[in-house]
Amino acid sequence: MSQRLKDKVALVFGAGSSGPGWGNGKAAAALYAREGAWVFAVDVRAEAAEETRRVITSEGGRCIALTADVTDSAQIQAAVAAVLSEAGRIDVLHNNVGITEMGDPIEASEESWHRVLDTNLTGVFLTCKHVLPAMLEQGAGSIVNISSLASIQVNTYPYTSYYAAKAGLNHLTRSLAVRYAPNNIRVNAVLPGVIDTPLIYTQIAGQFEDVEEMRRHRNAASPMGRMGDAWDVAHAALFLASDEAKYITGVCLPVDGGKACAGR
Repeated sequence: MSQRLKDKVALVFGAGSSGPGWGNGKAAAALYAREGAWVFAVDVRAEAAEETRRVITSEGGRCIALTADVTDSAQIQAAVAAVLSEAGRIDVLHNNVGITEMGDPIEASEESWHRVLDTNLTGVFLTCKHVLPAMLEQGAGSIVNISSLASIQVNTYPYTSYYAAKAGLNHLTRSLAVRYAPNNIRVNAVLPGVIDTPLIYTQIAGQFEDVEEMRRHRNAASPMGRMGDAWDVAHAALFLASDEAKYITGVCLPVDGGKACAGR
C-alpha cells in the first residue's frame, strides 16, 4: 500500500458489517488502516466493531473498537472524547451508518419515518457536531459521508424516508463544505449505487420473491451489468479522505457503474 493516510487518525462510524462479508463501513475502515491510518472503529453492535478491529490488527494495522449509537448525542460525544484522549486528534471522520425501511407516506408509520431520518441524517449532524471542534482546533480535517444514489434518483423501492434522508445528507454535506472551507476542513459524500453488501440481504431482499431475483434485478440496473462491492465504495472514500483530494470539497460522488447517467 502507498500509505496515503500515514499518521492520520480516522474515526469510522458504522465500521461493522451487518452480516458475514464486507459492508461499506468495514471495508473503509480496513482500507484506511492499510493506508497507514490509526482507525477507531465505531458500531452500535460491539461485536461488529470488534470483528473489524480483529481484521485490521491481523493485518498489522492499528485499530480500537468502540460502541456508540449515532442517534444518541451523549454516546457520540463519549466516543469522540475517547478518540481524542487516546490519539489527540481526528483527521478523518467517516459517516457510514444507514438504514432503510420500506413504506410510502400512507404505509410508513411516523415512528419509522423518524427512525430513518434520525439514523441517516441526524446521526451525521451529531457526529459533525462533536468532531468539528477538534478539527477546527487542529486546523484541518476531512469528513466523508456515505450517502446513496437514491439521494438523486428514484428507483423501484418504496422507501420514501430513505430518499428524503439521503437527499438531505447531500445538501448537509455541501453546506458544511462551504461553511468550513476557510478552516481547511473538507466535507464530501459518496453515493453508492447498486452495491452487493450484507445489508441488502436483510433490508432489500424482502422486495423480491427470492435472493436470486434481487441479484438479477440489481445487476441489470447497472449499465455495467453487475453490482459493485464494498471496496468500490471504500476506494472512493479513501481518495476523498486523503490529501490527494486536498482541493476537493462539497462533492457528491456517485459510485454506481453509470446508473445515474442511464436514468435506470
